[in-house]
Amino acid sequence: MKKPNILLITTDQQHWNTLGAYNHEISTPNLDRLVREGTMFNRAYCPNPTCTPTRASIITGMYPSQHGAWTLGTKLLEDRHVMTEDFRAGGYQSALIGKAHFQPLRSTEEYPSVESYPIMQDLEYWRNYKEKFYGFDHVELARNHTNEAHVGQHYALWLEEKGCLNWRDYFLPPTGTMDPSTTYKWPIPEEFHYNTWIAERSNAMLETYKDKEESFFLWSSFFDPHPEYLVPEPWDTMYDPSQLTIPVVTPGEHDKNPPHFGLTQEDNPDFSYLKEPGGHEAHGYHSHLYYGYGDKFRLTDEHKAKMVAVYYGMISMMDAYIGKILDKLDELGLTENTIVIFTTDHGHFFGQHGLQAKGGFHYEDLIKIPFIARYPGHIPQGKESSALQSLVDLAPTFLSFCDIPIPRTMTGVDQREVWLGQKEQARDHVLCEFHHQPTTIHQKTYVNDRFKITIYYNETYGELFDLENDPGEINNLWADQAFADLKSELLLKYAWAELGKEPMPMPRIWGA
Repeated sequence: MKKPNILLITTDQQHWNTLGAYNHEISTPNLDRLVREGTMFNRAYCPNPTCTPTRASIITGMYPSQHGAWTLGTKLLEDRHVMTEDFRAGGYQSALIGKAHFQPLRSTEEYPSVESYPIMQDLEYWRNYKEKFYGFDHVELARNHTNEAHVGQHYALWLEEKGCLNWRDYFLPPTGTMDPSTTYKWPIPEEFHYNTWIAERSNAMLETYKDKEESFFLWSSFFDPHPEYLVPEPWDTMYDPSQLTIPVVTPGEHDKNPPHFGLTQEDNPDFSYLKEPGGHEAHGYHSHLYYGYGDKFRLTDEHKAKMVAVYYGMISMMDAYIGKILDKLDELGLTENTIVIFTTDHGHFFGQHGLQAKGGFHYEDLIKIPFIARYPGHIPQGKESSALQSLVDLAPTFLSFCDIPIPRTMTGVDQREVWLGQKEQARDHVLCEFHHQPTTIHQKTYVNDRFKITIYYNETYGELFDLENDPGEINNLWADQAFADLKSELLLKYAWAELGKEPMPMPRIWGA
């Protein structure tokens, strides 16, 4: 029997509760199709709520604290072992279409980055790029979210090939000429949107694999619904803001939380106590009463509702193009022998707890993620599972399904038997890391079937939530003496989890 193919479809910064199958306020017919035809895992988590660390975990099968790309602005060093090397050794071809974000936007002599300025916009360089980027046999890359100035690489090449010679009109200065004040409706024609590019180029790879009868690992990596909140018409007006449920902060909910939570609800918070030499921008450490990556504006109820409406529109548009990839699998007769995984790199706040976007706030909204697995005739159809999953498990699980040896450097868990419905669970906890400044912003979270505990480096404050009795995570039990014994127990279990995830690159082969 031919080994299965792997199609990994990821989005960027998608809240776990944005699938139409579970949220009647949003329409995602193609993702709902995967829910019907596969297993939905409702307790899946990211290993870090930012892009680079988690994406590096996906291809290494290691936690950010192990592979070294510990925060945004770092890179996954090229000497790290990646699963694409194992796929090649196992006779597979591999490709990545869309967002990588394994490297930063700036390059240095010691830490060169091809995802940086100015090389990302050297289109001739990318036209001739033949390197095996992190082991992938083929890549087509871009780095911009919506209209960001970071546009370039293979996406810009494709735009020009499609006749969109004025593509700079749809992106911000200094790369482009788009008016920064434009909100919600992105004037780029849908035929030139990166969703179209990713679907078209993913389908071209599928056709190549089919023609050559090659086994493949294909990662289709979408950019949405990561803000800015921009989407082409008619998707920008698909949802009526007045008909959507807009999350709000619960009065007093941050009174028991670490100080950075409450500061986000002030007009002019002082986060200077977290700044240190060698630190850079700290995502989320600002007033969440305002929004904007450039000129900030104070959020009104109307703003919040419209932002959610456009966020949903971005997801619905993306769903349509994910559907084109699924349809191509059907057309080529590849569906039955292809494992499809749909997930995202981390979650997103759109008002929950008074927060926007992301940061050092390990609520379920940010670290729990949508996760669907489909493999016809193997992974149970139409099932919902509460078995704990982590994105760090993807690499060992993929290799296990493909009968390729799992490197001992990987510290993720093989979930193959769980996905197949043969085993109830493969792990009893997940860990999530957020190390965003050298010392002052450094936290880790342990989650089990019921409880969640978060600790901070060199701090005595923390968080403890009972997810069964307090699913909204409103009542922090960290300092409640009635739960002191539970807190001690969870801290011990967290310590065991840290000990248990140490990599063991080789077995002990003799006594000495």
